[in-house]
Amino acid sequence: MKTSKLTVSDVLKRKHFEHIHIAAGHQGLNRTVKWVHVVEVAKISNLLKGKELILSTGVGWKENKSLFMSFVQQLIECDASGLCIEIGTYASSIPQEVIDLADECQFPIILFLKEVPFVEITQDIHAYLINQHYQIISNLESYSQELNKKLLSIGHYDEILKFLHHYLGHQVIFKINGKEVELVPKYVKRSDEEQQSFDSALYPQQKIASQSIQILGNEYAELSIVSIDKEINEFDLLILDRTATALAQHLLRDLYVEEKKRAQEHEWLKSWLEGEHTSEAIFDYLADHETELRFKGGFVSIFRFKSSKQYLNLDITYFKLLCRTIFEQQGFSTFPVDFRNSVIFIMVNKRDLKTWKHRMKMGIKYLLKSDFVNKKRVPKFLIGVGKFVENLSHMDKSYRTALETIKIQNQLGEKANSYFYEDLHIYRIISFIHKCSDLHEVVMEYLEPVIQYDKKYNGKLMETLKVYLECNGSKKETARKLFVVRQTLYHRIQKLEKLLGDDFMHPEKRLAIEFMIKAYEYFMPNNETQYVQNDQ
Repeated sequence: MKTSKLTVSDVLKRKHFEHIHIAAGHQGLNRTVKWVHVVEVAKISNLLKGKELILSTGVGWKENKSLFMSFVQQLIECDASGLCIEIGTYASSIPQEVIDLADECQFPIILFLKEVPFVEITQDIHAYLINQHYQIISNLESYSQELNKKLLSIGHYDEILKFLHHYLGHQVIFKINGKEVELVPKYVKRSDEEQQSFDSALYPQQKIASQSIQILGNEYAELSIVSIDKEINEFDLLILDRTATALAQHLLRDLYVEEKKRAQEHEWLKSWLEGEHTSEAIFDYLADHETELRFKGGFVSIFRFKSSKQYLNLDITYFKLLCRTIFEQQGFSTFPVDFRNSVIFIMVNKRDLKTWKHRMKMGIKYLLKSDFVNKKRVPKFLIGVGKFVENLSHMDKSYRTALETIKIQNQLGEKANSYFYEDLHIYRIISFIHKCSDLHEVVMEYLEPVIQYDKKYNGKLMETLKVYLECNGSKKETARKLFVVRQTLYHRIQKLEKLLGDDFMHPEKRLAIEFMIKAYEYFMPNNETQYVQNDQ
């Protein structure tokens, strides 16, 4: 269905325009008219919004040529549709300078050769415009109802695209994740040179309109209409917007159904995490789920909630769908597995190996900033990213390191500074040693005198020791970081020498003490190691 705009040429065919003369601007008769104003003042620029047809007797400028010139210039700058002047009472002729200006700017100036009732003209045109707007609303509502009916029965989104093309008559382009997936109608096959020439003619700025399709707060697709022989009007844009909303609903429904099917594959994926599948079996599984088999290793990421109650109260299907949408845009295929109060993702990399970590960081950033998480619909959760493995049959190794990352994250609390196993360095060693022996006893052997002194005197010696070691024994730098004067620092260092021995900066002993400080941070609750927060 098509809606026509009202032009100056259309207005001239209506009642009361029988006796007119087009004095200037013949090339602008196709200008759009959105409203009609009667204007009898010379200063008008602050009163117009654009696309108005101006009716005037000329009383505002009478025979003042410069004032008349200024008046027309204002109308042109305000993008008025045209000027209709009643000749006789106040204006008898149009200066040549005004005619030249109007012709140059393709601005129509129409002369009423006989007296006409301006009131009846405005009533007639305004009634026409109001009826046209009502018809647009009625057509839009009719289109929306028809579109909603189709959503209940269609099996593929191309039926929506064909419906849009049939209704507006424009070329329709549909892209998902930046890739063109549908063109309605299909182009006739051309040579590359012909196609380039055709595209250049087809895509001028003023003849294309696009609408992004948001799913779960992320841009998932884009719908565009292209017009070859006419401008795209406001009605076209409204129809485009309604269609984009319908497509979003259809795509979300498909994604939700697909996510439900994925839940049925839980057991197979769990076996993959446990290392029970061969490379051949994994390849066959991926071949059934992916169109492009360009896999470059992968890893496991775990999202663990604090309690089973929080996990059960969450819309897990929606959460997995959100994660999948975000991480697939970063170049990963995601295969989720639910386990107790965790959602575990097997992440298969499809892009450059060197960028996987950066892309994963970006995905986590977008997830934490999403409305679903940010508006407290999701309780706080831990994130653990395991070791990257190039052989997908070794995913069990990444799974074990992801679990270790979650354990360390849980132990460190707010002191944890990375979601990635490979960034935890010293804490991985501490965790491993602690499994084999009572590392806590060794820590206290080295640090207990300092810890007890701080508890008794609030001497801040542990904080001083940590910063002093980090500054490689530089007293100036240590004092600056601790915000204390040199004399206070010297006094604290003397205390440390008495408690730890005056050789505590000896390379081997210093290395052991630095290790024990990290282990102490690992073992102690957050409220007992607050000095750590000062340097983060």
